[in-house]
Amino acid sequence: MDLGLKDRVYVVTGATRGLGNATARELTADGAKAIVTGRDEKTAADAASALGPNAVGVAADNADPGTPDRLIAAAREHFGRFDGILISVGGPPPGFVADNTDEQWTAAFESVFLGAVRLARAAAAELGDGGVIGFVLSGSVYEPIPGLTISNGLRPGLAGFAKSLADELGPRGIRVVGLLPARIDTDRLRELDGLSADPEATRAANEARIPLRRYGAPEEFGRTAAFLLSPAASYLTGIMVPVDGGMRSGF
Repeated sequence: MDLGLKDRVYVVTGATRGLGNATARELTADGAKAIVTGRDEKTAADAASALGPNAVGVAADNADPGTPDRLIAAAREHFGRFDGILISVGGPPPGFVADNTDEQWTAAFESVFLGAVRLARAAAAELGDGGVIGFVLSGSVYEPIPGLTISNGLRPGLAGFAKSLADELGPRGIRVVGLLPARIDTDRLRELDGLSADPEATRAANEARIPLRRYGAPEEFGRTAAFLLSPAASYLTGIMVPVDGGMRSGF
């Protein structure tokens, strides 16, 4: 199936590893071009180099108010156009209600929530008919995840923002989609599992709760994201797609 990605240009934030990187790999493998970001300049450059000539790395912090305009300008400067963005940010620190400090909440709000809102607003102002804005959120949009209180507080709000944005931008032909990963086998998830006293037992117990009985592979998430960002998904907007091996209960 031709997704229609050839020569389309996307900004993918948080793309030096994990789900953002997996998505950038799938996009560029199908002929798209990508601005990939990370906080460290060398790490961003190395990630882009691994993707080949259709990727450029840019050091960027989602919490920086100047980041959105700079990334869109980079897309136009390097590749001559801007067709969409996938807003992926690193997860906020784990912890329960009593563990997380005001400082952690504030930093996470700036990066995870307000940073994503700024990126989406800037993209909305620049995109035309056929453009797309994607958010990497979490299964916590539907069901809180124990030990991830800050994420549980922020991700559902972003999902509501994304739906509002989809309604507002639909008449302009701009789509807005969200992805809700659960247990995808990334460095981040391995770090979280490693906080337990017995990581192997923790993983086995988690896999037993997943109908497919395994963690997802990053490329499985990346393929789903690439499809949703592509013209092949041109009649999909305002939706949240669980990428979770069937973990979500209900429809």
